[in-house]
Amino acid sequence: MTTRRVVELDAVPGLGGLYGRGGVGSARLALARALSREGGRPLDAGALPAVEYAVHDLRASTAHLTAYQHLMGEPAGDALPAGFVHVLAFPVATALMVRSDFPLPLVGMVHLANRVDQHEVLRHTDALHVRAWTEQLRPHRSGAQLDLVVEVRREGATDPGAPPAWRGVSTYLSKGARFAEDEAPAERPPAPAVPHGLPTAVWNLPADTGRRYAAVSGDRNPIHLSALSARAFGFPRAIAHGMYTAARALADVGPRRGPAFSWTVQFAKPVLLPGTVTLRVVPRAGAGASRVDSALATGGYDYTGWDARRGVVHFTGNITPSDA
Repeated sequence: MTTRRVVELDAVPGLGGLYGRGGVGSARLALARALSREGGRPLDAGALPAVEYAVHDLRASTAHLTAYQHLMGEPAGDALPAGFVHVLAFPVATALMVRSDFPLPLVGMVHLANRVDQHEVLRHTDALHVRAWTEQLRPHRSGAQLDLVVEVRREGATDPGAPPAWRGVSTYLSKGARFAEDEAPAERPPAPAVPHGLPTAVWNLPADTGRRYAAVSGDRNPIHLSALSARAFGFPRAIAHGMYTAARALADVGPRRGPAFSWTVQFAKPVLLPGTVTLRVVPRAGAGASRVDSALATGGYDYTGWDARRGVVHFTGNITPSDA
């Protein structure tokens, strides 16, 4: 078991400054690779810094929570949506990826998947304790992947053996990175299939969707903000934040998800802005139910978002109530 050194941060860092530092660090790593005949030193599984960042007494502001609820379609109230907890804590994890000893460049990281386990509802009045670390550096067919882990508890929680109120694992890909011994799968898995049946929602996303989500999330990555800034990174237009689409699917399920649940998403193709996403949310396959609102009795939901015109899936995922 890896022993991590705990670093206590005075406050949650701003994502803008982190992206600036990440750009400098990414340029340094790119230069090092360019100067190396072999494209840089190969990675090993122990290359991630054995460091954990922690922030105490994090609190959500009413204005911030309300803006998120309005944008995502979450109901008004003092409960913190699971996607909003991700927004609050994500900068702590991002700060780990701009450390000088982090072995991969922040710029160009691709968000592959996310899993959230919410064990209890957090409230607007709660003071939060956030912990974050990186783990599981491993090969991917296109480079290297790793997990960013974030745990959120109420400040002063007294049972160290109890699960955190909220736990999120974000999986990222660094393209082009290599290991000394390449064990990555050689074949690309099949693309997810477009579902059959009627959609449950159609999202018409305007060109400013990325800027609107950036305003509530703090994530002002240039690929999301405008066509001009996105083209510098190889995209024809700005793309929607992955967590915007995943959290909006979660919001579409609404209270039927229950207070405690697991929520997963796998990202396939980016959503270009402006664009239209067709969404289908169905009871878990094989459960024998025909209506979405009966899913609590059948073990949860599967959801898919896709481009109906092109027949391309953007994301898939599921939501499983903890008592299912």
